[in-house]
Amino acid sequence: MNIFQFTRELMEIESISWNEGAAGRWLRDYLTDAGFEVTTQPVSDDRINVFARTGEPRVSFSSHIDTVPPFIGFSEDDANIYGRGACDAKGVIAAQVFAAKKLKDEGVTDIGMLYLVGEEDGSDGAKAANTLPNSNRFMINGEPTESRQAVATKGALRVVIETKGRTAHSAYPELGESAIEKLLDILDDIRKTNWPVDAELGPTTYNIGTITGGFKANVVPDRAASELMFRAVAHPDELFKIITGVVGGRAEIKRGFSTAPIHARTVTGMDIPTTVARFTTDLPWLTNWGTPLLFGPGSIHDAHTAHEYIRKQDLFDAVDTYAQMARTLLAQD
Repeated sequence: MNIFQFTRELMEIESISWNEGAAGRWLRDYLTDAGFEVTTQPVSDDRINVFARTGEPRVSFSSHIDTVPPFIGFSEDDANIYGRGACDAKGVIAAQVFAAKKLKDEGVTDIGMLYLVGEEDGSDGAKAANTLPNSNRFMINGEPTESRQAVATKGALRVVIETKGRTAHSAYPELGESAIEKLLDILDDIRKTNWPVDAELGPTTYNIGTITGGFKANVVPDRAASELMFRAVAHPDELFKIITGVVGGRAEIKRGFSTAPIHARTVTGMDIPTTVARFTTDLPWLTNWGTPLLFGPGSIHDAHTAHEYIRKQDLFDAVDTYAQMARTLLAQD
């Protein structure tokens, strides 16, 4: 099986978050047949993390088995592979697996691979994996970074803002209190706020993802809500404090998923450009797995889209890059 066939077979297994069981078992079986020592970690239902290794790993590769919906079937042409997971992150897993096989064939030991469930929806797999005993020194996480080494990743904070009002007939709005108008005022203040900026990570950004509320056009709404996702350059606690100050007492704020920004190591002596990843990864939850690094083929701009794809040449080149990163780190350790 070559790297493109591996990618195809893994991509053809639908593994949207919370349905990764079959893909995890396929990886377990493939890596076992390839001669690695493989253990699995139950996470929930039939969902498993997969940990493969030679020796006692000091350098490990990691990525995530799950994808976002909807499932998009595999297709290819001479230059590219298309479909869900092509770059986020089944193509990345393929490059890491073939790098580990290359190192194993060279007689390199102390290499690991950790493949996780749930990254796209709360990182429950990474949180579970962080409890596993290990002697790992460096964790090379794989995400589509356009074949650049990430020097840092932004954090994330999800919040829901809920406003309440009082219903009335729309012909007499003065007798009611519009929850939607309250919410719009708050969102306008959020848009006018100067959010934290970091010299390396850049500005805080946010997305007003949903707005809900009301019943009909002729009823003054008594409830409204909006869900927002912030990409944080400061600690989420600091960011939540700012949000609380902007909202004041005008609404209830529910805090959801959050992660802190991560500053990653880069491998010196290799001609790999650097970047800042504006997305978050499993790395904040893998603190017991050593110094974090982040690299992968493919572009985040193609992830989560209907046209998701990865260039075959980038996939092939990433095998050599991952292998050289591991060799260099092992030599420096």
